[in-house]
Amino acid sequence: MTFANWARNQSGTPAEVRTPASVEDVVRAVRDAAASGRRVRMVGTGHSFTGVALTDGIMLRPGALTGIRSWGDDRVTVLAGTPLRVLNELLDERGLALANMGDITEQTVAGAIQTGTHGTGRDSGGLADQVAELELVLADGSVTTAGPGEDLFDAARVGLGALGVLTAVTLRVEPAFLLHNRRRKLPLSEMLASLDELTSANEHLDFFWLPHTDACLVKTNNRSPGPARPPGALRHWLDNVFLENTVFGAACALGGRFPDLIPRINAVSAAALGDSESVDTSYKVFTARRDVRFLEMEYAVPRERLGQALRETRDLIDRMDWKITFPVEVRVTPPSDAWLSTAYGRPSAYLACHIYRPTPNPAYFEGVEEIMTRLDGRPHWGKLHTRDASYLNKVYPRFADFTALRDRLDPGRLFANEYLDLVLG
Repeated sequence: MTFANWARNQSGTPAEVRTPASVEDVVRAVRDAAASGRRVRMVGTGHSFTGVALTDGIMLRPGALTGIRSWGDDRVTVLAGTPLRVLNELLDERGLALANMGDITEQTVAGAIQTGTHGTGRDSGGLADQVAELELVLADGSVTTAGPGEDLFDAARVGLGALGVLTAVTLRVEPAFLLHNRRRKLPLSEMLASLDELTSANEHLDFFWLPHTDACLVKTNNRSPGPARPPGALRHWLDNVFLENTVFGAACALGGRFPDLIPRINAVSAAALGDSESVDTSYKVFTARRDVRFLEMEYAVPRERLGQALRETRDLIDRMDWKITFPVEVRVTPPSDAWLSTAYGRPSAYLACHIYRPTPNPAYFEGVEEIMTRLDGRPHWGKLHTRDASYLNKVYPRFADFTALRDRLDPGRLFANEYLDLVLG
């Protein structure tokens, strides 16, 4: 059986595929792999653009390792293979919610945490920062839990699957809340002049700059006492299904066939951007539908360097005369204490570049990557980049501590693959 990711740019054929339904099944797979000299990896739903999930040994599919193990007023323990969309619905049924999340909900809980999925937030960080406890199967087949104050906890929250197989996660949750979502069209020049003001004034800021134009779609989300004012069914379909997926997909396909039309297509898209507001359940506001397949590279830079990163990216696109259909997305997060979180130890800003899947443009990613690495950028672990362990050791203060812990827990590299060989050495 060949495994392929969502973007269809990564694939591999494991020697064996198993679908564990319990922690004991995972333990058995790990011990079998060790005894037979094979490697073992647990995959998620394939939403990483890198080869982080691939293995030539035993591949564990987590589809049967799902559901809630236990509930509390401010904690929930969820099995590793549970999709985020299912977790959101289960939490909402009990009047609970995550404080923050990314915009893709097809990922498994473990996959999203292990690769550092983050979302955007002034005060609240990514999923790894909402973890209260982890349960892992280690390379020797033992089952362990890790909590705050332990090195394994700070290392394994964004662990890339390199320290063990994550089987359950305890997350901090809070009473369900509403978000006031506001969408506005603003000029890029105005965004660049008011970045500090916008990030400090809003709990969640997410904006998209449309290349070849001066237009940005700016989304701000702030907690609201209510009442709820969700977008009507027609408005939701028009914005989230028709315009952002159907029409956008058609525009990408047209631009793919006729690249010289892309600046004109983007100008039409910019003219169509409008303002809107709604108040809705938090997870419905945080998340989005993504039907158009793309390739993505994303870097986290120190927050104070965001303006420079954005200006240089804009100037690079203009200078090289690349035709870029997809918007450049910008988000922010507070510092994290997970060792391999892209936000470790510093307020961070994220700049994400996308390319329509059928028309890859490696030069675009290479050019932006040169800018990001000059600014001490850290690549998202699940998105395309070319950095190796020697570079990453320079931008992660606890990188050597992570690799030393890995040496101790998995000296035989039972959980290794080609991607981890590149990024961890």
